[in-house]
Amino acid sequence: MAHIDCFLATVSPWVYLAGRRLEAIAARHGATVAYRPVDPGALFARTGGVPLADRHPARQDYRLQELRRWSAHLGLPLTLRPRHFPVNPAPSAYAVIAAARAGGGDLPGLVHGFARAVWAEERDIADDAEVRAILAAHGHDPGLADRGLLFGAETYGANLEEAVARGVFGVPFFIVGEERFWGQDRLDFLDRHLAATAS
Repeated sequence: MAHIDCFLATVSPWVYLAGRRLEAIAARHGATVAYRPVDPGALFARTGGVPLADRHPARQDYRLQELRRWSAHLGLPLTLRPRHFPVNPAPSAYAVIAAARAGGGDLPGLVHGFARAVWAEERDIADDAEVRAILAAHGHDPGLADRGLLFGAETYGANLEEAVARGVFGVPFFIVGEERFWGQDRLDFLDRHLAATAS
C-alpha cells in the first residue's frame, strides 16, 4: 500500500486550492496519508525561500494573478487579500496535530476547513473560538484545541525538521517514497505516479 506524507501550512492559499483532491487520489489508489503541518516561515528560512512581504513586487503581483486564475479554474472562491492574513498558523496546526493523534472525525476536511476559513471566509484561525468551531464542524472534539497546546509544539517542530531533512521547501508538498511533488498543481503527477507504481 502506498503512503503519502503531506507537508502543509493551514494558512497557505495553495493548500486551500488543493481542496480535497489529495484525499480523492489516495482513495483511488488505496494509499494512506499523513498530514504534517509545518511553520511556513521557518521552512522558507531554512530552505532559501523569501517571505511574501520581501519578494519583488513583480513576484507579488504574479502570485495574485495565479491565485485568481486557479480559484476560477477550480471553482473555489478566494479573497485575494483576506482580512486575517498573515495570521499565526500555530493554533490551527496544533489542532490538526491533535486531531490526527486522536483519530476519528474528518481530518482532510479539517485541514481544508482551516485554509478555507482564511481564504474564503475571512476568519481568524489564530482565535481560540474559531479553532474550536472548525474542529467541531469537522467531527472533532473542540477540546482538542487544548490538547494540541499541550503537545502540538513538539510535533510541529519535529515536522519541520523532518521536512527539511527530506527536501521539502514549500507547501503543500507531497512525498511518496523518494518521489517529491511540490504544489497543488502537481497533484496530477502524484496521481499518475501512484497509478504507475501500482501496475
